[in-house]
Amino acid sequence: MAKKLAVLGHPTRLAIIRLLVRAGPAGLAAGHLGRQLNTAPNALTFHLQRLAHTGLITPRRQGQFIIYSAVFPDLLRLAETLVGACCANSPDKCGPQCPSENDTVGSPYPKIVPQKEL
Repeated sequence: MAKKLAVLGHPTRLAIIRLLVRAGPAGLAAGHLGRQLNTAPNALTFHLQRLAHTGLITPRRQGQFIIYSAVFPDLLRLAETLVGACCANSPDKCGPQCPSENDTVGSPYPKIVPQKEL
């Protein structure tokens, strides 16, 4: 979990994730991401590789293009862990944003109970 959070600490990588989440399962071509972010191809490749290595995005070849897609289950787990940490034992800290124990934060996936890291 810490590695996934760390990789999102860079503004370019966070912007890539935002674009890919908006694109949905269809994903976006690397060239499109580069144009949207005004990022040089070599820098973009570096950031895409870091995100793919942590499992937050996945590449696939489509003809001559490489299409990147967000890995939604992993991103949802990450978000639920962060929200759960915020709201743990103190729902008043987050106010109405805190999910109930049965809520899945609008996720189509079942609630994930974070495991303690060793």
